[in-house]
Amino acid sequence: MAEQQHRRARGTVVAAVLMAGACAAGCSGAGSGPDDAAAADPVGTLRRAPDTLMDTGSSKASTSMEMATGGTRVTIRGEGVYDYRGRLGRLRVLLPQDPAGTSEHRPITELLAPGALFMKNRGAGVPADKWVRVDTASLSDGNLVTGGATDPLAAAEVLRGTRTATYVGTTELAGTEVRHYRGTADLTAAAKGASRANRAVLAAAAKGFATAAVPFDVYLDDQGRIRKVRHRFSFVNGQRPGTVAVASTTLLYDFGVAADVRLPAARDIFAGKIADG
Repeated sequence: MAEQQHRRARGTVVAAVLMAGACAAGCSGAGSGPDDAAAADPVGTLRRAPDTLMDTGSSKASTSMEMATGGTRVTIRGEGVYDYRGRLGRLRVLLPQDPAGTSEHRPITELLAPGALFMKNRGAGVPADKWVRVDTASLSDGNLVTGGATDPLAAAEVLRGTRTATYVGTTELAGTEVRHYRGTADLTAAAKGASRANRAVLAAAAKGFATAAVPFDVYLDDQGRIRKVRHRFSFVNGQRPGTVAVASTTLLYDFGVAADVRLPAARDIFAGKIADG
């Protein structure tokens, strides 16, 4: 009887050891679920995210840009649509009130296009029915900051330069479960991997910012689409010592929405000088 009990006990131990080895080789359970898959290759996942976004065709976008310098903080907000395949977007940008809170600025309409930014209601001395055109590759920040809103596609393509990234976990965003990643991208690397539309833009930003390293937080849905991305840029203030810290947040939603964006005709573009202020 004692011998039989010993054999059964020894058999139980051997079975347990074999089961443990089998689980280590690929048993289902903790470490093999969705979280584990999301954490397996965060850098590769984020570098591919812009392509996934472009495959969706279009979306609505909300933007927020917070600038802080010398103890002063302002926030610029925008809303609109973006056509990722056509590389065209339209945003309605709201400037903050004056410090006294007594002056309302008219919203600026911005049209985003490859290599160009078109703005209406931008600057004194510009007729109300005219647009101002800016060559984005000529801007020291590539228009990641200048327009008061980061181009949604350019914001996504910054992720092509992801150097380091970690998977933080799942959370909920506007009723949708998303996966949160945190990391740092390099603008020089992003420019090399970007689409032709944003290559020169990101290369300009890499040279113009105080540093080419861009910390970010990004949230992807279960289809790998960017739902929210927040970048932290830093550039040198040309008028006073020190750097300006900028936090740019882009929210994307309503994928597949109609996004008919038409650029202004040449006769509607202002050719004069924009007054200061």
